[in-house]
Amino acid sequence: MAAAVSGGGPGVPGIVVGPLDLAARVDEALAVQAVAFGLGPEEIEVRRHIVLRHLEHPQARALGAATAGGRLVGFVYGMPNERAQWWSTVVEPYLRATGSEGWLDDSFVITELHVHPDHQQHGIGRTLITALTDAVGLPRSILSAIDTESPARGLYRSLGYRDLARQVHFPSAPRPYAVMGAPLPLCRAEAIDFRPPPQPG
Repeated sequence: MAAAVSGGGPGVPGIVVGPLDLAARVDEALAVQAVAFGLGPEEIEVRRHIVLRHLEHPQARALGAATAGGRLVGFVYGMPNERAQWWSTVVEPYLRATGSEGWLDDSFVITELHVHPDHQQHGIGRTLITALTDAVGLPRSILSAIDTESPARGLYRSLGYRDLARQVHFPSAPRPYAVMGAPLPLCRAEAIDFRPPPQPG
């Protein structure tokens, strides 16, 4: 199932969001991530192995955003969280310290979400993440984002994500991250209540 996304302005072609065979197009996806996230060749090679390992999870899901000509300009992927996963083991003590550890259960992790800078601010990232999470059948979603006020963090907040823990340090990551969580389905309204969501019991 594909969703059309408005180009959002003159000179911006229409984009179609739909299922993505991420394993087959991993190099295209990582090229988008490299530009969006400022990654070098060595970092991309490391991430390539990580992505392919994640895709071995039977419930991993991915969506892509492509131009009418088929060029990939954005992607998102994730999977149900498992406490034994590396990411989960790193963030667990931070979440426990804020009383948010329960978010690690029955949650879908947004592992990566990237849109090429030439196509940002046109609703592509919003369409990717909402379409992905709408199909997962879990009550909530979690993710990590660099702990700074950025357009990405603004997007996540507008979708209902709230800070669960901040100043989370991942090994080898130069900047701290924030872990954010949102009940599913994600918010569609622009004007939303900014109070933290209730903690899972």
